[in-house]
Amino acid sequence: MSVAAALGYSSDERLLIVNADDYGLCGSVNKAVEQLLEERAVSSATIMMPCPAAREAAKWSALHQEHDVGVHFTFTSEWDNYRWGPVSKPEDVPSLLVEGGYFPKDSRTFELQADSEQVERELVAQIELALQLGMKPSHADNHMGSLYGLATGNHFLPIVFDVCAKYGLPFRLPRHLLGDRAQTASPELAEQAKQLGMLADSKGVIILDYLVGLPFQLQAGETYASFKEAMKQQLRSLQPGLTELIIHPSLVTDELFSFHGQPEKRGLEFQLFRDREIVQTLHGEDIRLVRWSELQRVQRERCGWSQ
Repeated sequence: MSVAAALGYSSDERLLIVNADDYGLCGSVNKAVEQLLEERAVSSATIMMPCPAAREAAKWSALHQEHDVGVHFTFTSEWDNYRWGPVSKPEDVPSLLVEGGYFPKDSRTFELQADSEQVERELVAQIELALQLGMKPSHADNHMGSLYGLATGNHFLPIVFDVCAKYGLPFRLPRHLLGDRAQTASPELAEQAKQLGMLADSKGVIILDYLVGLPFQLQAGETYASFKEAMKQQLRSLQPGLTELIIHPSLVTDELFSFHGQPEKRGLEFQLFRDREIVQTLHGEDIRLVRWSELQRVQRERCGWSQ
């Protein structure tokens, strides 16, 4: 049975989760994400547990468990002036680190040097920290796609599925790949996605049908109006089934300017799903907003999860 059917929807309905990534990155992101959650402008958010502002975000989540907040598995640290390392003790995960005790800046470096056992150790540590801070995570996903093997082909998804099954967490992985302009991805990638989807199914971990999003970087000549129009087109082109759409919202502050290369784009993303025209598009297209906690409930019921 498909996830849509398990949630009580027909096969031709379009279901959407809007997730705010990078919660916990810094105070400016935390304030934006919390406002969007309280306004119900987004469906959920995921916390980067190794980041300095993660504890503040996790404690907020613990006090506001009516909102879906998950764990944004983090193994990279991309900014020059703002770095972080593992939740685990550094001596326990040396293959995950670069000079200075930080995570690598890029996924390629991580994929080439990471030891699988140490990846699993850090995955567990990030979830356990969230639990210790009072969170009840609704799902998990991955910062910069470091666990997917997109740069080198060396992925860590079987480990991810095992950890997610243990903790009763659905995971962000698309069962079907969409390339540019919604064209089907190459046969090789499509087959790999199919096999990984079957592996997730075998371990009882619920995944997505589709994953979409607009470029995270400010495009040449891009304005809020053009960005909004692109998002409208993205929403109109959604396929039947379950889709997650990713945004990276933040308040645009001196804090964000101190390290982020394009803080203005995060400000545009903060405004987008608060915009009346976007809300009207969702209604006009009859797109059904669903939540990760609904998927988690189905996953745990299917598996008899009782922890």
